[in-house]
Amino acid sequence: MIDPASIEKFEQIATPFYYYDMELLGHTVDILASLSRKYDIDVHYAVKANVEKRILERISSSGLGADCVSGNEVLRALECGFPAGKTVFAGVGKSDREIYDAMTAGIEAFNCESLHEIYVINAMARAYGMRARVAVRINPNIDAHTHKYVTTGLFENKFGIAGHEFDALADLLGRCDSIDFTGLHFHIGSQITEVGDVFALEARRTGEIVSYFEDKGLKVDNVDFGGGLGVDYEDPDGNSVARFELWMKTVSDNFPRRPGQKLHLEPGRSVVAQCGSLISRVLFVKRGETKNFLILDAGMNDLIRPALYGAYHKIENLSSHFRRSFSEMQAYDVVGPVCESSDVWGQGRLLPMSVRGDLIAIRSAGAYGQVMASRYNLRDFAPAVFSDDLGNAPRYEDYFSRLP
Repeated sequence: MIDPASIEKFEQIATPFYYYDMELLGHTVDILASLSRKYDIDVHYAVKANVEKRILERISSSGLGADCVSGNEVLRALECGFPAGKTVFAGVGKSDREIYDAMTAGIEAFNCESLHEIYVINAMARAYGMRARVAVRINPNIDAHTHKYVTTGLFENKFGIAGHEFDALADLLGRCDSIDFTGLHFHIGSQITEVGDVFALEARRTGEIVSYFEDKGLKVDNVDFGGGLGVDYEDPDGNSVARFELWMKTVSDNFPRRPGQKLHLEPGRSVVAQCGSLISRVLFVKRGETKNFLILDAGMNDLIRPALYGAYHKIENLSSHFRRSFSEMQAYDVVGPVCESSDVWGQGRLLPMSVRGDLIAIRSAGAYGQVMASRYNLRDFAPAVFSDDLGNAPRYEDYFSRLP
């Protein structure tokens, strides 16, 4: 729940903006770090979910590592305090420059996603007189029961190496003279809510694959299960912290870890989604023949998930907390200003009767919100505003003092 005292201060802040509850973020990260120690599982935050420096600095301060999918993410992670020795670099299309920069930084491992990538990294390491630590991403052919755009663990997928290449992979690793094989990496999808069933299946299947490679003489010292833990978009206040313990316990109970083997997880969305909200204002209320529309000043360029995935985000009228009139509920299609029919936040949403200037919160926007923003329609980027620094937020009156 957004603190009413903060909502009162929002009235003075220019919208739209991304609001981050730093107390909730700290609470979430502390729980995750504690469970990491309890289950002896290394945790790497998936940087792509949110790259705001203050957020990364808070996460790195807890001792967690970083999971990156671009060279710039690697550089940002190191800049924000993540140790190179706890930073892994995945992604299907690493450029030569990205590989070189990460190699010279001494990262924990490259998570390689094709045989050709392993060959190239080995050749580059040899050419520059270095050694590269390499883990290999494997597709376990598991359906994560999630949206098709975020399912990544099937055989026919651009990510990872499938079973028909296992023998060739083992042979290639045996011939590479400038890389150190560190282990296997898996990731089957995102926003997985069937935690016990799906991750148990992944852990058992992973155990079979690890045994296959160790039978081939490749010692698998590190087993990375990736991320994918889902969050509750419908009830962000009732379930503000994701089911981290169930996830870790499921992996621990279903994977036959041998002595000396390290396990890794890579949560992203589940760390930051619930601490963030996109705060907007009602520009106009449009009365149609069969529908009522709330037109906001935040659009799909600020949070693309609903337009891209048809994703659900809870919508709240924050201004209604402070007035007694207009308390009756009204169904609205809540839309943005972008010149696209897909710029819709929600259809038929029941909200307190709303008026021009009302503050609206689009919840669970801390992950894949600000980080995926664009300037489509030449709209400005919305700024980040932090709960412990509201006084320095852009003021509404500074922009609109001349308006009637």
